[in-house]
This record gives sequence, structure tokens and C-alpha cells, in this order.
Amino acid sequence: MGAEPLASDVAMVMAAGLGKRMRPLTVSRPKPMVKVAGKPLIDHALDRLASAGVSRAVVNVHYLADAIEAHMKLRTEPAITISDERDQLLETGGGLVKASELLGDTFFCLNSDAMWLDGPRDVFRQLSTAWDPVKMDALLLLVPHPHAHNYRGKGDFHLDAMGRVSRRRSGRIAPFVFSGIQLCSSRLLRDPPEEAKFSTNVFWSRAIEEGRLYGTIHAGEWIEIGQPEHIAPAEELFARV
Repeated sequence: MGAEPLASDVAMVMAAGLGKRMRPLTVSRPKPMVKVAGKPLIDHALDRLASAGVSRAVVNVHYLADAIEAHMKLRTEPAITISDERDQLLETGGGLVKASELLGDTFFCLNSDAMWLDGPRDVFRQLSTAWDPVKMDALLLLVPHPHAHNYRGKGDFHLDAMGRVSRRRSGRIAPFVFSGIQLCSSRLLRDPPEEAKFSTNVFWSRAIEEGRLYGTIHAGEWIEIGQPEHIAPAEELFARV
């Protein structure tokens, strides 16, 4: 564990998705339980949180939720709280709103399939060091294209000289890919849409308009795990460490 303090000791781990792109592996198991490099995807994320010193994680569940809940009971670190979305899949924004009372004023948020290799510091300390709650509603961990393995898209975001985020324009290439990892203020979640099911993009768009969505550039490697064919390259990358 590093000496630098963390901005929060709680994280939201997104584990409620249907994992359609990972079929046929997700026909009988939720995507967070698909194994890569010897253990389920969600354990890679939770082990990183525990190693960094994050003591509590809120995990949302929907698709094949019983399997994830049963697996979470086997863990001791971090302490797990389940946010149950069995009745309705709420997407990322709706899931955050449902769990908001469990998250506090500042919290990390990461996808359960996020896999990465740290740079000089772990990503949670990198985010914490760059965090400024006075001017930020969210701070995204962004990956330059050359360090985004398995990724074939056009990128997600640009950064200005102050570190503020803007979206990729239609038909253009953006230099940075969203890692699935961010540090958020509860202010980001204020005044949510009336509809319960919506994407975090709704909150991000408002934060961009207000100049309160920022990014920090990941100094290590990042691996997209979206399809079955992504697993072997990910395991090869991790085997080099």
C-alpha cells in the first residue's frame, strides 16, 4: 500500500450488465464471473481495490445475480455490500443513483471487467492525487490509444491544457479511451432524470457543460475485455508481469 492518502475508502463496482458481447461465455454465467488469468474478472477489480486500501465496495447485480452474490460471500476484503437491481436493470447512471446512499460524498467507480497494469503508482492513488473536489464532479482515468490493448475504437475523449474533458466529435478520432475507472463526487449524481434507467453519460454531459469533468492519463497498460477473443491476449500481457 502506498503512502499517499486515498480520496475515498469506498468504491462502486459495476457488475449488473448482461455481457452480450461476451457470449457464449455469458449464457450460463454473468460476465464478472468469466475467468481471465486464473480468476473471475470481478476479483481482479476487487483485489486491486483491497491492495490499494479501499475498505468497502458496493457491487450492483442484475443478470444471474445469485452467482455474483454467492461469490461475494467468499471475500473478506474489501467488505462487500450488494446493490440489488434484480427487478430492473438500471444501467450505469441509474445504478449509481440507486446505490448513492451507500457511497458517501466521494467514491471510486469502476467496471467489474476493468483490467490494467499500474504505472509508477496504483491508479487509485493517481486519481486521489489529482482530485480537486472544489472544481471537479468526476475525474476519469483515461488511456492513450497505444496503451489500450484489444481496443479497436475511435477513442472517447479529448483533454484541454487544464485537464478538462470533452467528447470525441462525430467522424473524428479522440486520443484517449475511458478506462472504466473514475473518482466521483456525490454532486455528480444530483438531480437525476425521472426515468430510473439511464447511462452515466447523462451526468457526464452536464459536468462537461459546467466545466467540471476532468481526466488524468493512465501511465500503465489497460486491456479491454469485451469479447471472448480478448481473453488470450489479456492473459499473455499479464503473464509478462
